[in-house]
Amino acid sequence: MRKFLVVLDDSKECLNAMRFAAMRAARTGGGVQILAVIPPEEFQHWIGVADIMRAEARERIEVHFEVFAKWMRDRQGVDPELVIREGEPVPEILAQIEEDRDVGVLVLGAGLSRDGPGPLVTHLSRSSGTLPIPITIVPGGLSKEELESVS
Repeated sequence: MRKFLVVLDDSKECLNAMRFAAMRAARTGGGVQILAVIPPEEFQHWIGVADIMRAEARERIEVHFEVFAKWMRDRQGVDPELVIREGEPVPEILAQIEEDRDVGVLVLGAGLSRDGPGPLVTHLSRSSGTLPIPITIVPGGLSKEELESVS
């Protein structure tokens, strides 16, 4: 089964990327894999403190994931899987794509900021010609209705 890989983070555009991935998966018989990356700078403390912070970060991610997962299950009939990795976001995204051969499309949300679409979109779109899968970039300003019409 082809999976749509979508990145879970705290950005507003993440919501549209999640919605798009779930709707496409539902319409094509695919799956959704949600990737959360915990950056290493969160753990630059003593070992005991770092372990506690790591556990808290995972708990926050799991709670955040469950909100999206419930919507995907209830509204789209898609049961997403969660993958949590630790490291720098771009290398971890690329590693996940490499390790899971069922991932067929990377779905990213583009921000509406004057600074550009966001660091993931900027970096990954520059190297899109060398990626083993296509990238779908979902505009952060699309409404639910517009997302439904294009998915």
